[in-house]
Amino acid sequence: MIPSTNTSVEADFKWVTSKAVTAHSERLAIPDGAMTPAFLDQMNQDLAAKVASVASASMDLIAYACTSGSFYRGPAWDEQVHALVQRTAHLPCVTTSTAVMDAFQALDIQRISVITPYPQWTNDKLAAYYGQQGMDVLGVHGDVRAAAQGHRAINDQDPDEIIQFALDHFDRDAQALFCSCTAWRAAECVTALEAALGVPVITSNQATIWAALRQLDMLHAAQPLGRLFTRSAVC
Repeated sequence: MIPSTNTSVEADFKWVTSKAVTAHSERLAIPDGAMTPAFLDQMNQDLAAKVASVASASMDLIAYACTSGSFYRGPAWDEQVHALVQRTAHLPCVTTSTAVMDAFQALDIQRISVITPYPQWTNDKLAAYYGQQGMDVLGVHGDVRAAAQGHRAINDQDPDEIIQFALDHFDRDAQALFCSCTAWRAAECVTALEAALGVPVITSNQATIWAALRQLDMLHAAQPLGRLFTRSAVC
């Protein structure tokens, strides 16, 4: 399940996983423009129908692959999404925000530095969400260039720009860097950033893929992407 403007999730799934895994998307309609809570509400209004649609293709798991869309209403919203999928499709489910939290726990991470392509209200919601989950959020830094022409433009930002923004804004006392947003091409930056920063780097798509494959006991069907993929135990 991905926002209709997102072109990065499918590409990352195809890049990271082998031919033993296929990913099939259902697009959740969202207007382009400056991201607002109303846009996310609009995106989620047909979620049940979209879940039923994709489940009809005999899926093994459903991933709700939108980070802000799974944290903007707080932790209880993730639980509602999981319940909706179970009720509608009778399938296991991962959401990106929960997958990221599972990644932090798997790597025994408490203190995080965060970079995003989000406006300030979304960054504030992110900090609140992970703070409520017990994380020490040292900083949330939004790259205003990423969505300057609407949130659809996030997909087109060059990964080299993401790398430089991360190097410039990483909070040095953090145990890990989190690059949030499934539309951002941050997964392509993981190897370079881990080498440069010396800490684990978690991205939205990387964590979503990892969590989905782990639930299906299929981590062997992926090329390792960062330190996260060395951790397979269920938290």
